[in-house]
Amino acid sequence: RAAGLGPKTTRRLGGQLVESLTVNYNFRAQKDDDVTIKVLYCGICHTDLYTIKNEWGTAMYPVVPGHEILGVVTSVGSGVSKFKAGDTVGVGYFVGSCRSCECCGNGYENYCSGMVLTSNGIDPEHGGAVTQGGFSDVMLVNEDYVVRVPDGLPLDKAAPLLCAGVTVYSPMMRFGLNAPGKHLGVVGLGGLGHVAVKFGKAFGMRVTVISTSPGKREEALERLGADEFLVSRDAEQMQAAVGTMDGILDTVSAWHPISPLFALMKPMGQMVFVGGPTKPLELPAYAIVPGGKGIAGNCVGGIRDCQAMLEFAAKHGITAEVEVIKMDYVNTALERLAKNDVRYRFVIDVAGSLGSTS
Repeated sequence: RAAGLGPKTTRRLGGQLVESLTVNYNFRAQKDDDVTIKVLYCGICHTDLYTIKNEWGTAMYPVVPGHEILGVVTSVGSGVSKFKAGDTVGVGYFVGSCRSCECCGNGYENYCSGMVLTSNGIDPEHGGAVTQGGFSDVMLVNEDYVVRVPDGLPLDKAAPLLCAGVTVYSPMMRFGLNAPGKHLGVVGLGGLGHVAVKFGKAFGMRVTVISTSPGKREEALERLGADEFLVSRDAEQMQAAVGTMDGILDTVSAWHPISPLFALMKPMGQMVFVGGPTKPLELPAYAIVPGGKGIAGNCVGGIRDCQAMLEFAAKHGITAEVEVIKMDYVNTALERLAKNDVRYRFVIDVAGSLGSTS
C-alpha cells in the first residue's frame, strides 16, 4: 500500500534536516478480528511533528505518521461483530493494548504499559512490526480499537477529534470540569485549545482563554464563543483573575511559565496538562501546597471515552477548525505547523489526493 510524505525531498523543520519520501509496504493478512479501512481524511498532530523530527528520541524511520484517521470500512474479518463494510469509522492514537491490566479493564487503554501506538509503535501481536499511521491509503486495525463515527459529523472537520478532541474531553469528564456554571481556563488557542473551548461551552461552563497572543482575542470570543480572554503576559489582567477558576486545561506544547497559572485557580482547583513540551516545566511547591491545588496529566483517552466524545460532538455540532490539504502539500504543512501557522488543524484529504472519491 502506498504511504508516506510525497516525493523524496529534504526539508528543514525547526532547524533539523528531515528527508521525506514515498514508502510502499504490504500489510499483514487480515485476521478474523480485523477491520480494513479505506482512509479518507487524516489530521496532522503536533505529535507527528515531534516524531518526524525525533524530538522524543523514539523515531523508527521510515515513519508513516498519522493518528487522527477517518475512513470507511471496506471489509471485515469473519469474527468481527461491531462493524460492517460501508460503516464510517475512526482510528485514534493507539491500535492495541495488553487487554489484561487494570487500566485496560477500566477502559483506560491509553494508560496501558502495552499500548500500541497507531504510528511508530511496536506491535507485539504481529511479530514486533513497526506500526504505520494514517498518511496512508489503507489501515488494518483490530475491531476493538476502532470507533464508529455518528451521522452528521463532517469527516474532514471530525478527524482531529480522534486525538485533539478526546485529549481535552477525557480529562474534563474525569476531573469534573464539565459541570454547568463552573469556570474553566484554557491555556493556548491551538489545535487542542480551540476544541476545549467548544466542549466547555457545550457543557455550559464559563470559559476563559489564556494566551500570550492578544491578537487571538477576537477569534476566541466572537468565533469560538469563549466568555473571556486573558493575556498571560499582562500582569494586571492576571492579577484581576486570581482565584476565579475551578480548573485549567493547559494545551500548550512549548515551554512556558506555569506558576502564574496556578494562582488563577480557586482553592482545590485542578490543573491538567495535555500538551507535551519537550523541555521540563518549572513548578515551585508554593504554587500548589497552600491552596491544595491538584496537578495531573492526560494522554488522549480510552476507546470508551473516544466513542462518547464523538457522540457528544455530533449532538452539539462540535468539530475542529481545519485547513484541508492534499498529500503533496504535507511538507509545507509541517513547516507551517512548526511555526504554529495554522488555524487550527491541518487535515489531509487522503482519498482526494489519490484521485478517488469519498
